[in-house]
Amino acid sequence: MPIFELERVPEAEVMNESDEVQAYSSAAAQAYLDQIDDTFVAHAIRLVRRRERGRALDIGTGPGQMVLKLARRLTRWKFAAVDRSSGMIAEAAAQLAKASELAGRVDFQVADGNALPFPDSTFDFVWCNSVLHHFAEPEKLLGEISRVVKPRGAVLLRDLRRPSSLAYRWHVRWHGRHYSGKMLELYRDSVRAAYTLPELQRLLQASPLRGAAHVFQLRGTHIGIERPLARD
Repeated sequence: MPIFELERVPEAEVMNESDEVQAYSSAAAQAYLDQIDDTFVAHAIRLVRRRERGRALDIGTGPGQMVLKLARRLTRWKFAAVDRSSGMIAEAAAQLAKASELAGRVDFQVADGNALPFPDSTFDFVWCNSVLHHFAEPEKLLGEISRVVKPRGAVLLRDLRRPSSLAYRWHVRWHGRHYSGKMLELYRDSVRAAYTLPELQRLLQASPLRGAAHVFQLRGTHIGIERPLARD
């Protein structure tokens, strides 16, 4: 291990504890997370290149806030959203029930990102937000994304970035300053479980997504993989 590199500590694959579900759906957490989510939505809109219609998939949807935001922006698209946590899916379904304007366009279901229940080349856009670090075998996730997205479809995978051992305490204190209690604990664990930019580059190069997709970094907090929708 290179000097000052922070050892990665994997996080649990499934968030099913009631306090974890509530932490991610609490008003205090959402106030800050909404701002972060808005940057993801803007990134997603750029990648789909103003395509009017399509089918999209959200892997690891959690309480569903991201897919609901995108469904309101991409008004002629249809969306599927999956999570391994039944508690998260229940919360997402409750939020969808309050959004009557999205009826018939969003479907939530419990499913494993390592073995998605969809045929090959189903979706025009597949995304995964802040859950890569939960997967024990991330190469399986990338393989499944490659399988279910259309050959010319868009991909957006974004996650936290693991800092160096020297920067870790400052990083968590500063970027986690809007969190408290269980949410702060979850954030700290997620940062420790996240990947570095070189690690993500190696994962991409070993996956079927290599080629048109590439790795990006957003400020000092996030890294990811993106592939724009190919123009018709």
